[in-house]
Amino acid sequence: MNRLFTPDNPVMQFITKLACTAYLNLLWFICCIPIVTAGASTTALYYVTLKMVKDEESGLTRAFFHSFKENFRQGTIIWLILLAAGIVLGIDGYVLYHLRFEHIFWTIITAIFVIVAIAYAIICLYIFPLLSRFSNSTTSMFKNSLMLGMRFLLCTVCMAVIDFIMLFVIIRIFTPAIIFGMGMCAYFSSYFLSNIFRQCEEKSADVSSVREDSRL
Repeated sequence: MNRLFTPDNPVMQFITKLACTAYLNLLWFICCIPIVTAGASTTALYYVTLKMVKDEESGLTRAFFHSFKENFRQGTIIWLILLAAGIVLGIDGYVLYHLRFEHIFWTIITAIFVIVAIAYAIICLYIFPLLSRFSNSTTSMFKNSLMLGMRFLLCTVCMAVIDFIMLFVIIRIFTPAIIFGMGMCAYFSSYFLSNIFRQCEEKSADVSSVREDSRL
């Protein structure tokens, strides 16, 4: 019976991770309250969860606010761009829905809207985790997010499904699950993201070594 409560026990490890996701969700929510800080808060959340999936976390609060401060400026700029784009897409979608008619022009415009909306969703899934892990210009962050999302399409779909399931559970099945909310979504998505980023780093290292060899 005593083994059940040892830190190395898988059950205790699972419970600990579950508690961590709830705590991170609370930190994320509080830091999102001013709205304009949502980008920095989401970046900080992924900074910690990406460490958690590799068992590298130590001091969740310290790590969260370290990333929050470090990426505040760029995270806020990215978030405001995404917020503005999301509002425009929302208005366009509303107008298209209420002006629907059987005409080739409407069909073409709707198809373009769907493609843009999917690209927007992909960027939202990847850009803040990317920011938490890599340093790059804001333009490159947007471009790399879209490229990664299309290259690792299966992982992108899995992460979108994770978010959808959590939203469905909260709205339709068990509302108190909101205490885990974004924290749990980020944690599970980080398993996919960690593998993707590792492959990117390995490829970058291979390219660098090839360039170094060519200079010799």
